[in-house]
Amino acid sequence: MTEFGMSPLETIKSATSRAAEMLDASGQIGILAPGAYADVVAVPGDPLADIKQLGNVQFVMKDGKVYKREGKFVY
Repeated sequence: MTEFGMSPLETIKSATSRAAEMLDASGQIGILAPGAYADVVAVPGDPLADIKQLGNVQFVMKDGKVYKREGKFVY
C-alpha cells in the first residue's frame, strides 16, 4: 500500500484499527488496550521509518505467550 502513496502509519492502521472499524469491532481488536484481543509482533527496527521492517518479525506474542522458532513461527 505504501507503493501507492500511503504512509507507513496509514498502511498499518488500514490493517489494524481501520479493519476493526469495518468489522464493527472497534475497541476489541486492532488496538493494544486492556480487555482487547491483541497479538503483538516484534521487529528489529521502526516500521514507521521503514515499513519493510514488518517483513522481519522476530517474535509473536499471542495471549501473553511469546512464540519463536528458528525459521518458523508456531501459533
